[in-house]
Amino acid sequence: MTSHPGQYLYGVVRCSAERTFGDVAPIGDLQCPVHTVPCNGLAAVVSNSPAIEYETTRANMMAHQRVLERVMLEYTVLPVRFGTVAQQECPGELVRKLLMARAGEFERLLAEMDDKAELGLKALWRDEKAIFQEILGQNGAIRQLRDSLDGKPHQATHYQRVRLGEMVKGAMDQKRAEEMQGILTPLRQIATRTVENQLLADRMVANAAFLVDRRWEEAFDQAVARLDQELGNRMSFKYVGPVPPYNFVNITVNWQEL
Repeated sequence: MTSHPGQYLYGVVRCSAERTFGDVAPIGDLQCPVHTVPCNGLAAVVSNSPAIEYETTRANMMAHQRVLERVMLEYTVLPVRFGTVAQQECPGELVRKLLMARAGEFERLLAEMDDKAELGLKALWRDEKAIFQEILGQNGAIRQLRDSLDGKPHQATHYQRVRLGEMVKGAMDQKRAEEMQGILTPLRQIATRTVENQLLADRMVANAAFLVDRRWEEAFDQAVARLDQELGNRMSFKYVGPVPPYNFVNITVNWQEL
């Protein structure tokens, strides 16, 4: 690790002035304010930092997110990938070089994100065992195979049990896909863009991010409320936002290319 100073990058905004955000703590809890480095109408939101590689701990990730959420109260913000640090004797000059080199890209992305919000929705089955019972009731082949193995030794029926597991998984995946589309379809009709993220648990049916025009944010809220009213006995929903548009903007920086 070098002892040279650096600047940690959080995001890019439209801003022509040097300003500080003294009401939010920088990553690393250092005694230095979050501030802007402006250049030709754009600005990077940064804080002074040692030139180190930041670990992806919860504390560091939350510090990065809190800064972006504070900045987005006033500006359209383009998130920069976590852990990006400008490392050289004059890091501010390196940051300005980045803003000049990629000005066209940043202006285009800012125009796309203007007056929009990212909203996230996760949906999970409340009772996975109840879903399994539904599958047994709807799929005679699975029910017949399961019943045929009842009371038989596991070792002697190993391959049949593997087959049963594969059949159940296939049926669960099909049911999950059908129900996910039922959840996402009315929301896609309101959103400008949708990203389907990885499902993180067997109970999870949907994990999606939506880019929504601010004018339609209330309509989107109402659509989520209707889903909860219709499906709340079957599914639990986790609805978050507005948050910085992590799923729609992913700025990575290769300092050697500048």
